[in-house]
Amino acid sequence: MNTFGKPRRRSGSGLLRLIVVLIVLVVIAWAVAMLFPGGGGDPAAKAPEATPDQIKQGEYLARVGDCAACHTAPGGQPFAGGLAIASPIGTIYSNNITPDPDTGIGKFTYGQFERAVRRGIDDEGHTLYPAMPYPSYAKVNDQDIQALYAYFMHGVQPVKQENKAEGIVWPLSMRWPLTYWRWFFAPKVTPVETAATGDATLARGQYLVEGLGHCGACHTPRSFTLQEKALGPNQGTAYLSGGESDNWVAPSLRGELASGLGSVSEEEIGVLLKSGRSERSAVFGGMSDVVEHSTQYMSDPDLAAIAHFLKSLPPAREEQAVTYSDATHTALSSGNVSASGAQLYVDNCATCHRTDGHGYGQVYPALAGNPVLNGENAGSAVRLVLHGGTMPSGRDAPTQFTMPAFRERLNNQQIADILSFVRSSWGNHGGAVSAQDVARLRDLPPAGQPLMTGYDPRQHGSDAPGPNAEDQAGTPVTNK
Repeated sequence: MNTFGKPRRRSGSGLLRLIVVLIVLVVIAWAVAMLFPGGGGDPAAKAPEATPDQIKQGEYLARVGDCAACHTAPGGQPFAGGLAIASPIGTIYSNNITPDPDTGIGKFTYGQFERAVRRGIDDEGHTLYPAMPYPSYAKVNDQDIQALYAYFMHGVQPVKQENKAEGIVWPLSMRWPLTYWRWFFAPKVTPVETAATGDATLARGQYLVEGLGHCGACHTPRSFTLQEKALGPNQGTAYLSGGESDNWVAPSLRGELASGLGSVSEEEIGVLLKSGRSERSAVFGGMSDVVEHSTQYMSDPDLAAIAHFLKSLPPAREEQAVTYSDATHTALSSGNVSASGAQLYVDNCATCHRTDGHGYGQVYPALAGNPVLNGENAGSAVRLVLHGGTMPSGRDAPTQFTMPAFRERLNNQQIADILSFVRSSWGNHGGAVSAQDVARLRDLPPAGQPLMTGYDPRQHGSDAPGPNAEDQAGTPVTNK
């Protein structure tokens, strides 16, 4: 009895009732997801008889969608799956999408294929993990989905390879909660809504970027619930304004003058997507895979359309344009290395990227005016210095050049000093990098997200000669 003469409540009774209520709510949520999965589409739907032209078109579209990137494991058979994909809840393994009838999609009807690609629903009715970018593929039209089905059923070699079980622990491994994610965040199957401008090239570029290209999967920021904050330009300037994944930075593909594509021409964007390098730029990280396995195979008109659409996007952030300054070049040329990080730069970087920061066209990208170095997040630059990188072999540019890794040669403070130096030299106005920033990324694996550069030294008075045998510290790699 307490001082008021009333019996005390047992401390565990309230907690027990709370647990019972939570269990009931979970059961109700499970029942709703099982009884009303939604998603639409007819799993029994059949496609028209495949034609050779349709199969060929499907092959092209599979390249555009970069299907091999996720569905081919390193050293594995094409489209046989097994690639480990890291996620916040554990490791997801891609599925075998060859037409093998036992372990692949050989028994899929067209309707089952369409539901998986555009609606995120597998052949058993379960929601797919959004590592499959079905929110983007929901914008692909029927004709292209039918061509993809024709290609995967008749143009791909079947491979008997069992799918791997997901490396996700229970209860996170339960699929039914994904149904709610799909309800809330995946759009209905609707072709891309293009602006009524009468510009056919713009419309084609928007269709490719928003749909099969799924560029927003990396280049659009995500909410804490992991959905992209925007799936198209009609949803605001967050679309393609830059993302971050696996501690790599996918830069903005909008018109920011310092950290986006504001200083990059349509022509150069097309060249970068086709060959992975230009007179002033190169791609690294995850974007290397995109060029090697996808964009280099795209037609010139489609590449031009993508570039045209990207250049139509206004900046998400107002930024001051980078204006080249020769002060750093003058100081280093005269032997003045008093600035913090200057001597380290001369000893480790200047052979390839030069004291004027302009690099060498088609070989070593410019650092002066580089959008990656002028963004707020220096993560990509840190990882590139730590782990190095190899530019892809692209169309008309089969030779590869490699930037060596410096993680064994330089300590955290030295790398921070170099990056702080280049982010504040030649007119760059990126922020300083700390030793803690480098330490946080040092032990991460080198694979990652896109890194895109862009600055034309020829527009700023550079007349230095091209690279010679003594200048090239990168390692040429023959195309495999």
